[in-house]
Formats: sequence, C-alpha cells, structure tokens
Amino acid sequence: MATEESFVLFLADQLALAGTITYRKMFGEYGLYCDGKFFGTAEDNQLFLKITDAGRTLAPNAVIASPHEGAHYLLIDAIEDRVFLADLVRATCAALPDS
Repeated sequence: MATEESFVLFLADQLALAGTITYRKMFGEYGLYCDGKFFGTAEDNQLFLKITDAGRTLAPNAVIASPHEGAHYLLIDAIEDRVFLADLVRATCAALPDS
C-alpha cells in the first residue's frame, strides 16, 4: 500500500518543530528530510526513522522494522506528540553523518 500524500503532509506538520521538514516521493513512498538531512521514510502510512543510539534512547520501545526489502528502521507509533517527535528527529539527525 503506497503512502498517501495527506499522511506525509500531516507528518511534515507534526515534525515541524524539529526544523525544515521536506519530503521526496520514492517508489510510491516518501523519503523524509530535516534541514536537508535524510532521516527516515513514510511507508504504508507509517513513520520510520534511521536507527541511531540517540533514537533508541529516546524511543526505547520502538520496534525495529523492515518497511521495504533490505531496510531496517525504527517504527515510530507516537506521531501525535509533536514535542517528542521534534526531540527524536533532532537527536536522530545529530547522530547521522553529514552527507
């Protein structure tokens, strides 16, 4: 099931406290960027973040999932809490290497 653009717009709004959120359509799903850094995906109308120690610390109960073949991300269910999401995305991006 492809992610609906309305879901991605909702996510972008929810994540806005983290920085400038942009997204790019990729194979029916979406890549998510904060201040230009790729940090996760929206797939099957769910939020997935790259796995980092910082992310695991802030979301210790998040499940590691494979939204597409060969990928392993943190599945984030708490998408209603804007402050938590902002903290999580900022921490994840800070732990990721610069591209």
